[in-house]
Amino acid sequence: MESLGDILKRSLTQKNTTGDTDTSSRSSLPDDGAEGECPICKGRGWLRFDVPLDHPDFGRLVPCECTKKEIEQGRVSRLERYSNLGPLTRLTFDKLLPRGRSSDPQNQERFARCLEAAKEFSREPKGWLVLSGPSGCGKTHMAAAIANQRIHEGHRAFFIIVPDLLDHLRTTFSPTSDVAYDELFERVRNAPLLVLDDLGSQSSTPWAEEKLFQILNHRFNTELPTVVTVNNLGGLDERLVARLQDPTIAYQCELEKPLKPLFQEIGGLSLQFLGDKTFETFDTRGINADERGRESLQTAWEAARQFAEAPENWLVFLGVHGCGKTHLAAAIANHQLRAGRPVFFAVVPDLLDHLRSTFSPESKITYDRVFEGVKSSPLLILDDLGTESSTPWAQEKLYQILNYRYNSRLPTVITVAGFLEELEGRLSSRLQDPKLSNLIFIHAPDYRSQAKPPEDSGRSRHPRRGR
Repeated sequence: MESLGDILKRSLTQKNTTGDTDTSSRSSLPDDGAEGECPICKGRGWLRFDVPLDHPDFGRLVPCECTKKEIEQGRVSRLERYSNLGPLTRLTFDKLLPRGRSSDPQNQERFARCLEAAKEFSREPKGWLVLSGPSGCGKTHMAAAIANQRIHEGHRAFFIIVPDLLDHLRTTFSPTSDVAYDELFERVRNAPLLVLDDLGSQSSTPWAEEKLFQILNHRFNTELPTVVTVNNLGGLDERLVARLQDPTIAYQCELEKPLKPLFQEIGGLSLQFLGDKTFETFDTRGINADERGRESLQTAWEAARQFAEAPENWLVFLGVHGCGKTHLAAAIANHQLRAGRPVFFAVVPDLLDHLRSTFSPESKITYDRVFEGVKSSPLLILDDLGTESSTPWAQEKLYQILNYRYNSRLPTVITVAGFLEELEGRLSSRLQDPKLSNLIFIHAPDYRSQAKPPEDSGRSRHPRRGR
């Protein structure tokens, strides 16, 4: 049978007993430690009080400072393994830029406010903290810093990227899985502090949406501390959005508003394509244009130039394909971009195709995001109106866009290949309103095929001169 001395000796060597009492003197055990060992305990890891026989602490062993440090390191190591942070244990608040990476002063202010909110949450996790913003703005770093701070203070936190979580849950159904589905699901659902990173980047399947709802709904009902990072809430299950935006439990932190590019386009009209479409390269003589055609080109050029200097109301170019409508619209866009003003250039048939595609489950862009961007752009150029498929859905989308801009009096340039009577009645009515719209009919032929322009007749086909 193993003696009590051998048991005690092994216990001292393993250093796996905890204690919290400070030492009052060095150990009276023999001083035979090797070089490099702790100078206090000589490598034994424990000390005992040098007190009289009748003292309550006589014979009591206490951990040395080196043992306390090892115990603390072991505790942190166990918490880090539980946390699933992996290499993200290096991401701390100290390594975050106080005002973020954006050069925009308003975004810097947003980041600073969110950083303070994250630090406050790490001190006393309560409710939910929702960190939103574009990729690369620091959401993951800030969320990991919260988890690391809690671990440093001796608390448990569980960090997981949402697509990885769903993949892990799926693999638990495999007979060869080392982890049972219920075990992983409950670990995530009931973690003292859960950090869900990159919500919204997962494949949007009914099964995935249901699993995420079950997790977040449970944590919502039990008010368990939760940190969520998300690019934007658009496109998420409306049940998740309702909980993520509930002011009674969730605190919204937008680290950075995405800065819209000056030039946005739908239809393949790149900046390179627009590059040579300037007022200087526009030939007001046309190709084989008669006097009337040349006059209309000059009038169109002057109207476009005036609009480009101070965009206001609507400018509508009408004429056959290839008469110069798109060139003038592009020249307006180039002028605005050189002045640092935003432009949204959309070819109408491509715009409608793009809007339809956003309804696909595979679409990474939501319908609302595209539609709102077009509808409210500071300057919108709609090219080739009237060439789209004339379906009720297409007519309704175009009406919603143009009616919004009509009521808001937002600067808009429209090119129409044909006559206004060929458009849907509500659109034609707004394009002909003399209080808002300046109609410019170009009578020049197609410079590519030299086709003659159609003869215009009636009030709606006679443009007002450029203002």
